[in-house]
Amino acid sequence: MGSIPVTRCVVFAYHDVGVRCLKVLLAQGMQVALVVTHRDDPGERVWFGSVAAVAADYDIPVATPDDPNTPEFADRLRALAPDFLFSFYYRRMLGPALLDAARRGAYNMHGSLLPRYRGRVPVNWAVLHGEKETGATLHRMVAKPDAGEIVARQAVPILPDDTAGEVFAKVTVAAEMALAVALPGLRAGTAAHEPQDLATGSYFGGRKPEDGRIDWRRPAAAIHNLVRAVAPPYPGAFCETPAGRLEVLRTLLQPGRPARGGPPALYAADGRLYADCADGGVLRILDARLASQPLDASSFAGRFGDQTLPLLDPA
Repeated sequence: MGSIPVTRCVVFAYHDVGVRCLKVLLAQGMQVALVVTHRDDPGERVWFGSVAAVAADYDIPVATPDDPNTPEFADRLRALAPDFLFSFYYRRMLGPALLDAARRGAYNMHGSLLPRYRGRVPVNWAVLHGEKETGATLHRMVAKPDAGEIVARQAVPILPDDTAGEVFAKVTVAAEMALAVALPGLRAGTAAHEPQDLATGSYFGGRKPEDGRIDWRRPAAAIHNLVRAVAPPYPGAFCETPAGRLEVLRTLLQPGRPARGGPPALYAADGRLYADCADGGVLRILDARLASQPLDASSFAGRFGDQTLPLLDPA
């Protein structure tokens, strides 16, 4: 059996998925001519791995253009004559001039089971909507985002109390597995390409820290999903109270526990911190801060005693 010829690629990558998928390419003998990544934003909490650092470890040239879709940068890519172009959690759309620079195609790794949850922050949206599974999908890149033919998918479970950060760690492994399985077929020209039925999924936009504001008029399950979807390392769920801003960072649903009655409120009971929700459901608050200070049942009781703290409607 003859060996697979050297395959040359350019990689656009960022975040943990970028780190792991770049390592898959290198492990399978791909020749990475250039890594294109982002400069870390000093205003963003960087809790993930560095693609630039991995590229430096392997002596791969790195570029960090503010806009890769310039004629000059497209010319630079064409001069490298890549067989493939890969995008692994790179944050900018790549235009036709870049996609066409790869002789054998351009492929993106998306953090959902396409065609569901196309677009931005798919893991957070899946957790917010209470999904029981998500995954990673390798697909051909076309002009429309996340719409090209599917080459590989790998599913992972979402447990009822998983946070988005925990699910993202699973999706990172799923991305590594999907790429590792698909790459030999791509290189050999035998990989199946499955068209997407876009009507069976939806496109979602980005999220902002303000989207973590809790509306206590919603059911307890919906609030629990919001808390999970924006829990650290993301900005977190919050609301305003008479005692200051309450940040709710981790919760558990308490089925079968009766609410005290009345409007949504926070209180301590039996050495635990609880919140009553508008639908009569109860959340146990595992991790919270009030006015920037840690809050648990003991500190709540020391400040408020047997009283409840009203949870106000969103501003």
